[in-house]
Amino acid sequence: MNIHESAEDYLERILMLQEKNGHVRSIDIAIDMGYSKASISRAVKNLKEDDYIEVESNGYLVLTPKGLNIATKIYERHKILSTFFEKMGVNEKIALQDACKVEHDLSEETFNAIKKLNERL
Repeated sequence: MNIHESAEDYLERILMLQEKNGHVRSIDIAIDMGYSKASISRAVKNLKEDDYIEVESNGYLVLTPKGLNIATKIYERHKILSTFFEKMGVNEKIALQDACKVEHDLSEETFNAIKKLNERL
């Protein structure tokens, strides 16, 4: 599966906002991420065309099974990596920022090793 990092970020953010608010609209993503409505509109169009999300008649965005799979994977990486960095003594804000940077590029093998180590700590 070949998906751009920015698409992964949008899918992850949709999942996070769904968990927080129960539903997500494009404007919610724009506000949360600090992006323009036009940028979000383009991203939503692309995610919809690639079958990662559906847009309901009321404007709510819903992850498809394909989109949910990716969002869940990235969000899990984000949570585990930020927790791991904090356990290493990294400031929470920096740990969250660094998790965002590496969650997309880390190999499955390295992530699984960090996950196991994090569980033991």
